[in-house]
Amino acid sequence: MKLALHWKIVIGMVLGLTFGFVMQNLEMKGIVVDWIKPFGTIFINLLKMIAVPLIVVSLIVGLSDLKDIAKLSKLGGRTVGLYLFTTVSAVSIGLVLANVIKPGEFINEESRQSLLENFAGEAAQKIELAEKAKSSGPLQPLIDVVPDNFFLAMTDNASMLQVILFVILLGIGLILIEEQKAKPVVDFFKGLNEVILKIIDIIMLFSPIGVFALMAALMVEIPDFSTLNALLVYAFTVILGLAIMTFVLYPTLLYVFTKHSPVKFFKAIAPAQLLAFSTSSSAATLPVTMERVIEHVGVDEEVASFVLPLGATVNMDGTSLYQAVAAIFIAQVMGIPLDLQTQLMIIVTATLASIGSAAVPSAGMVMLVIVLGQAGIPEAGLALIFAIDRPLDMCRTVVNVTSDATVSTIVAHSVGKLNPVDRED
Repeated sequence: MKLALHWKIVIGMVLGLTFGFVMQNLEMKGIVVDWIKPFGTIFINLLKMIAVPLIVVSLIVGLSDLKDIAKLSKLGGRTVGLYLFTTVSAVSIGLVLANVIKPGEFINEESRQSLLENFAGEAAQKIELAEKAKSSGPLQPLIDVVPDNFFLAMTDNASMLQVILFVILLGIGLILIEEQKAKPVVDFFKGLNEVILKIIDIIMLFSPIGVFALMAALMVEIPDFSTLNALLVYAFTVILGLAIMTFVLYPTLLYVFTKHSPVKFFKAIAPAQLLAFSTSSSAATLPVTMERVIEHVGVDEEVASFVLPLGATVNMDGTSLYQAVAAIFIAQVMGIPLDLQTQLMIIVTATLASIGSAAVPSAGMVMLVIVLGQAGIPEAGLALIFAIDRPLDMCRTVVNVTSDATVSTIVAHSVGKLNPVDRED
């Protein structure tokens, strides 16, 4: 019997964690870091390598198939509206849980001082990066969306918004010119799209090996468990919020708006979720997310090609929820009361910050500095959550990817472009 891809990835994940745990206890971390981890890095690089070409080609093909600007406007409006709704919901859920559970009250003074001292350096680096972002002016994010060199933007996965803007303009241009003149260009990109999708299939053959390497490396590089114990309630609060988003909010939205089976949906996108967990990168997972949503959920390519690349760039539900919980947690540990107005501003700031977060590991940590600053919480408190950030980053990336897939399915259904498929893998 042929083993489904998501089971291969799960097996690779479990074996990697087991191998890493054994090597850590045998004090042979060097072997994992020097000889195993590079294969995980190669796997992530392969996915990132194909991400930008995939966005460019699939978005052009998808937009050209829309035929008129009215369809693009309808698609864009519904996509942005849903993304904003899920992001605001995520921040609100995070704030409610943090206020109810009060994870900051479970940290004793000794643990607080230890965390602040041990991770002061890492916190300072993130604060410095955030200060550079803040010193650029209030409209700098808007300026950053417009590239001065499209080809330069294509060389940087953090510049996806710039790439998307140019490609949308190119797609609009193809819609507006005569169909006969646009056809050779569209045919070229359609052919190239098929090639890229086949490359993704080839890369995914190596996914169990890549995931094994990433999990083994994570296991030997994780901070001291005694440090993590002090943060268990904080971690539980974040994970509970992420679970509510994944297993309550998204299935509810999916069923209410599309009547699509949540069980079949999760089964279809499982490989993308597992890769999101392994890589902590929405950008690296994007090629797989698109393949699963199109081939296994049944979202039309023209919808997925527009909604998913945009989501991987601006829709960070998991990140925004974590920022809300982290801000309240740090304030509680430091004994800083936050009134309702301040917490409402956290919703606004965290929503905007999540849109500005790059789709790469730990980018949300930099944006969290801006959220903390707006709420009047000392940025140095960032050091309190560094010890456990990587495992939580993995979890929140799963939510980011699940949100993108959910929104694309709902949008596709709303424009009559959802054709559910029944496939095992």
